[in-house]
Amino acid sequence: MTWWKQGAVWWQVYPLGFTGAEPAAPPPGTPVRHRLRHLEAWLGYAAELGCSALQLGPIFASETHGYDTLDHFRVDPRLGDEADFDRLVRAAGDHGLRIVLDGVFNHVGRGHPRFADPGSAHWFVSRDGGHATFEGHHGLVELNHDHPEVLEYVVGVMDHWLDRGASGWRLDAAYAMPASFWHKALTQVRPRHPEACFVGEVIHGDYAAYVAGSGLDSVTQYELWKAVWSSLNDRNLYELAWALDRHDALLESFVPLTFVGNHDVTRLATRLDDERHLGHALAVLFTVGGVPSVYYGDEQGLRGLKEERPGGDDAIRPAFPATPEELGPAGWPVHRLHRRLIALRRRNPWLTLARTTVPHLTNTAMALESTGDGRLLTLLNSGPEPYRFPLDISGLAVAESSGAGAADPRLVPAHGWAILTAG
Repeated sequence: MTWWKQGAVWWQVYPLGFTGAEPAAPPPGTPVRHRLRHLEAWLGYAAELGCSALQLGPIFASETHGYDTLDHFRVDPRLGDEADFDRLVRAAGDHGLRIVLDGVFNHVGRGHPRFADPGSAHWFVSRDGGHATFEGHHGLVELNHDHPEVLEYVVGVMDHWLDRGASGWRLDAAYAMPASFWHKALTQVRPRHPEACFVGEVIHGDYAAYVAGSGLDSVTQYELWKAVWSSLNDRNLYELAWALDRHDALLESFVPLTFVGNHDVTRLATRLDDERHLGHALAVLFTVGGVPSVYYGDEQGLRGLKEERPGGDDAIRPAFPATPEELGPAGWPVHRLHRRLIALRRRNPWLTLARTTVPHLTNTAMALESTGDGRLLTLLNSGPEPYRFPLDISGLAVAESSGAGAADPRLVPAHGWAILTAG
């Protein structure tokens, strides 16, 4: 089993936002800003939260938001330089954290040198008399993944940063790329970096088939993300039960990357209609199989609405202060809840591979039984009245809860939850 499956929990950060970088690349000759060092003050915070990896959003030279890459071999000068990256890798290692990078290989910015070179036209996809763009974004031109030079380039980039100390890649927009491309790339990269992890961003479709065809370790579990918040909002936990059944099937072939928030979606605290159900969502995230990822600020209960407009991501990609001590007091109760639930998961690393069944279900009450090298029962009550679960809980006791009674752990308060474990 590779490192990233062994009870791992990721903390995802969008560096350009986190460090307060300018929204666009400065003019040539502008001094490098060493903002990656800003992250060093937060490594202890991530480690104390219980995380084992820091997953960085784009850090390579780009035109604006990081996904319009100009040079995959150079750190964005708004963030620093290669020496700053080396420092961050060393500092993260001192805190027991590995670094996972964001690989944007489906497309590049129009300012990429290859796009400006007439001799490199074969690097890009032509369509309707022009260049194909990613989901209609004019500034993002699609690479031609059928051409061997593009494959050679991507392999070179991946090897370069893995050699430099990265421990894995999150592969942006993998769903827009042929699975066969990643199979060819990883056939070359894996032998040189056998412990590295490779996770693809896949939103819709057959997750298991994409993993099998690509050779990736994992993909993002958007089905479960959607079911968690919408089932709570709609008072329809049957949706979550259906998604968990699908999730359980996925675990037969790979370990999904699970989350309730990331850099592309409205914050969980904003998405939920009832803030009392935040704990329910987190209880699911940390007690079912997979590798959980926490998006920076969610552990502080931050709010933010994603909007489909220019600058519509700004609210979910905010700057953070110089140190954790400068965070406001309002978020620390949510932080403590995250810390307790992550600690529970780290004490039960078997949960990474756990299978989950639903022994009891109503519209607003749900029991999740996760089993593997142990047994854990998660009870969710999203209804307005206390609910007593008609289950045999012999040998189980409350490990964490929003207020379940010790006298009868099966009795969960209105809008409450409880996690029961053996011993």
